[in-house]
Amino acid sequence: MVLLSTSEPTGVAYVQTTNLDGESNLKTRYAKQETLQKIPEKENVSGLIKCEKPNRNIYGFQANMEVDGKQVSLGPSNIILRGCELKNTTWAVGVAVYAGSKTKAMLNNSGAPSKRSRLETHMNLEIIFLSLFLVALCTVVSVCAAVWLRRHRDELDYLPFYRRKDFSEDEEKNYNYYGWGLEIFFTFLMSVIVFQIMIPISLYISMELVRVGQAYFMIRDAEMYDESSNTRFQCRALNINEDLGQIKYVFSDKTGTLTENMMEFQCASIWGVDYNGGKATSQDQKDGYFVQADGQVLRPKMVVKTDPELLQYVRNGKETKEGSYVHDFFLALAACNTIVPIIVDTPDPTLKLIDYQGESPDEQALVYAAAAYGFMLIERTSGHIVIDIQGERKRFNVLGLHEFDSDRKRMSVILGFPNQSVKVFVKGADTTMFSVIDRSLNTSIIRATEAHLQSYSSIGLRTLVIGMRELSTSEFEEWHSAFEVASTALMGRARLLRKIASNIESNLCILGASGIEDKLQQGVPEAIESLRTAGIKVWVLTGDKQETAISIGYSSKLLTSKMTQVIVNSNSKESCRKSLEDAIIMSKKLTTTSGTTNETGRTLGTGSTPVALIIDGTSLVYILDSELEERLFELACNCSVVLCCRVAPLQKAGIISLVKKRTSDMTLAIGDGANDVSMIQMADVGVGISGQEGRQAVMASDFAMGQFRFLVPLLFVHGHWNYQRMGYMILYNFYRNAVFVLVLFWYVLFTCFTLTTAINEWSSVLYSVIYTSVPTVVVGILDKDLSRLTLLKHPQLYGAGHRDECYNKTLFWITMLDTLYQSVVVFFIPLLAYWGSTIDAASIGDLWTLAVVILVNLHLAMDVIHWNWITHAAIWGSIIATFICVIVIDAIPSLVGYWAIFEIAKTRLFWFCLLAIIVTALIPRFVVKVLYQFYAPCDVQIAREAEKFWAQSQSAAVEVEMSPILDHPRR
Repeated sequence: MVLLSTSEPTGVAYVQTTNLDGESNLKTRYAKQETLQKIPEKENVSGLIKCEKPNRNIYGFQANMEVDGKQVSLGPSNIILRGCELKNTTWAVGVAVYAGSKTKAMLNNSGAPSKRSRLETHMNLEIIFLSLFLVALCTVVSVCAAVWLRRHRDELDYLPFYRRKDFSEDEEKNYNYYGWGLEIFFTFLMSVIVFQIMIPISLYISMELVRVGQAYFMIRDAEMYDESSNTRFQCRALNINEDLGQIKYVFSDKTGTLTENMMEFQCASIWGVDYNGGKATSQDQKDGYFVQADGQVLRPKMVVKTDPELLQYVRNGKETKEGSYVHDFFLALAACNTIVPIIVDTPDPTLKLIDYQGESPDEQALVYAAAAYGFMLIERTSGHIVIDIQGERKRFNVLGLHEFDSDRKRMSVILGFPNQSVKVFVKGADTTMFSVIDRSLNTSIIRATEAHLQSYSSIGLRTLVIGMRELSTSEFEEWHSAFEVASTALMGRARLLRKIASNIESNLCILGASGIEDKLQQGVPEAIESLRTAGIKVWVLTGDKQETAISIGYSSKLLTSKMTQVIVNSNSKESCRKSLEDAIIMSKKLTTTSGTTNETGRTLGTGSTPVALIIDGTSLVYILDSELEERLFELACNCSVVLCCRVAPLQKAGIISLVKKRTSDMTLAIGDGANDVSMIQMADVGVGISGQEGRQAVMASDFAMGQFRFLVPLLFVHGHWNYQRMGYMILYNFYRNAVFVLVLFWYVLFTCFTLTTAINEWSSVLYSVIYTSVPTVVVGILDKDLSRLTLLKHPQLYGAGHRDECYNKTLFWITMLDTLYQSVVVFFIPLLAYWGSTIDAASIGDLWTLAVVILVNLHLAMDVIHWNWITHAAIWGSIIATFICVIVIDAIPSLVGYWAIFEIAKTRLFWFCLLAIIVTALIPRFVVKVLYQFYAPCDVQIAREAEKFWAQSQSAAVEVEMSPILDHPRR
């Protein structure tokens, strides 16, 4: 809504935009003077507002308002968006210009999609193939049955074991025989019933049980427990655990995700002197600066470290030349900002705390630093500020304010002093400030300040340069008249204000520079470095300003000094097109030559330079959902790092959608605020940070954790384990079911296709319930191909998921061939051994049952890497349980095959057949495994051998050479 009036006499309203852009700092919005005095005194106010059509851009608004025949321009600072919270403002009156689904908040909202793991998706394709294979088996049986019935049609009445005629009664009649056509149809249906175990319905149940077990161990992992917030890892979705092992793109929010959103003033260079805090002492609440007024004590809410030498200059006031510059420096820190001081009550009625709220955490840190040195900002309105300077309150008139913008990279405030003098204070980035400082004055001071800035930047501090100059009466009047005209202009207002600001921000006298530490979350630089080493591409999507995002990029090791930055900041579709094309040409020149490999796995030439793409939200408005999407993706593929600034919530989701549509790689989004919900829901895997921005991101996420650094153990350890376990478990389930079905199929071929089965029906039912189910689940939960230490030490091992090493079509077909061979061995060895004997079907059926169960469990045991007592109990216990079940079934007189196992187990041939089946079936698999691991080992196998060697020798570190990281999965 457009603000018309507020409870503040100056028309200011303070809002918090946490739900829109994730920033918890207060922002200022203003009502126009033309409507401020009329509401709510007058009941009727007439006017007309003309505004742009509803759009998703939460940082832009263009409109004008006609009131009393006067046309007034409206901009982003004059509206309050849906989703904002009104703070420190009693009431506000406005006109709703967008409502319902047309508001910017709703246009940035996307529905929650249904997520399914990639392994499960691929598995479904294989199950479709197995279904077709089942139909083929049934068709073969029914066709062969048709041929057999046709060839023996004249013998059916008297054929042994088939006899169609019933002679038990006087009147001869057929048994349940329905004619040649229906018999074929019924044979097909009976085949489906007998072979239906080919479709692994139990696999879905086993997968869910395994996922529950995996989630339990992820939740209980002490390495992902955040002590500061007392939060454990949360697994909010149980169907995508294995996707954590195949992530290729990580899309991260910045504020509250990479950073703690807390900045701390560390050091300053004032008039060429470096106060770097080397002798700094941490002030506690007793020794911290405070002021007394009306019997109450005012104290800053945040304590800042101070330098004793600098404190001494501050207390000397303007008595010395150096003291005067120190005075002006801290006055600039306290005044040149948009910070709002808020008085906070405490349990002690005589003590009040001042909490500084503002759009930028940098400004908060600087104002707290000024307060610690005795320049305490007490009050701010749109017209004046009150600063307590060493116990003396002074009021300064704010005659003008030029806010920070990405072109000038600085901001300025024009202050009217009590002695009627007027000064302009400017602070900004060193790249732009030194161009407006008068270098003819104090050259040595400028050189010293530049050297100090270099040292601050080298240790990762965020730097700002402070300057000032006094304005003459004529200069001020000239500026004032131009400022009035520009601020009321309907067209080109931003350009005019920028020009006026540039005119006034010139010929400055340098005061010094500040160094601020942006508090990254613990372990963020190391985590990002590990992710990139693993071949994962990290993109940062933030609603923050470009300069802030770039600074965080450097401190988090996302950006490096060796990277060439490609910046796309455009205000039209054509300029976006030109910027993208120029950037693509430049990036190709830098990255398309062959040679070495950079940290993200992209091939770089000798001496080539990695490229970092930095793009803002305004440009994305013209790029997304247009033909420029393809150009952006082409450019992004040539870049090592992508950093998107000032992006709206839905733009974050749009960027992820762009990647998902043009590549099959897995994506993960991580964020902590309500503005990250769309991004989290759009990605294949969504991770929420339990931070300071509420619970919206956590509630919309698939997994939730306390800090960004936990992403490393989540992906490299649990993701790798889950992917390896689930991939093997799916293939194993296909194998164990297919072996059993093929044994039944071979038997059908030798029994005139009548679908009689030698294996007891109870054993067929219990095969997937008792005989083989428990080992599958136990191994799927507990098996570990590599230790946690090895997986964290060698991030390249994560590439196994990128290359689909644990589950792919090649492995599926190899498994099916092995299954076919083993089923032939299981069926034909007993058949040949007992050929011509008088053994009945039930006895040889028990032999086949026991042989299959022992074979598939030993097959599993051959592949188990991490043994423990639970695994031993599951595998060997299943074999024992099978013997017990077969004995119990055969001991029931009412069932077919009564006492069969007791008769056949007495013979040596029975045990010889079991041994021959196991040895013959497993030898080829064993030989292939040995040859493969010896001549063509994968990274995981190499690392496993290194683990064994290290465990045996306990000597120097073992070097492990990993496979090169590829941009595209190796299928």
